[in-house]
Amino acid sequence: MAVVVSKQNAVTTMTSAQLSKVFRSETKRWPDGKSVTVVLHRSSAGESITLQRLNKMSAQQWQGWIADHKDSVKLVDSDDEVLTYVASTPGAVGLVDVRSVNDRVTIVRVDGKVPMEDGYLPH
Repeated sequence: MAVVVSKQNAVTTMTSAQLSKVFRSETKRWPDGKSVTVVLHRSSAGESITLQRLNKMSAQQWQGWIADHKDSVKLVDSDDEVLTYVASTPGAVGLVDVRSVNDRVTIVRVDGKVPMEDGYLPH
């Protein structure tokens, strides 16, 4: 998995704690003041497992959290839709299969690591 943001977003690295706060909608704004919009692939098992682990939630807790935060989380039907939305929305952040990443978005380093590197948290 890879964490991606818009090319207009100056954030290119986060700690795992910061990332967890972003994906729990506890961080509402980026350092430049833009609103954070979390974009998720609604039926990606890998993404759900990664986010459950990151946020220390069971599958049931995670589904409940998604239902409770439907106004602050954008759910789409594919990784390509995540990438398209993130690329066109300056405050958006998404989680996609690393093989889906394209040059329209920026991959965020987590704890100084990139996807496929040992220790990359969303791995």
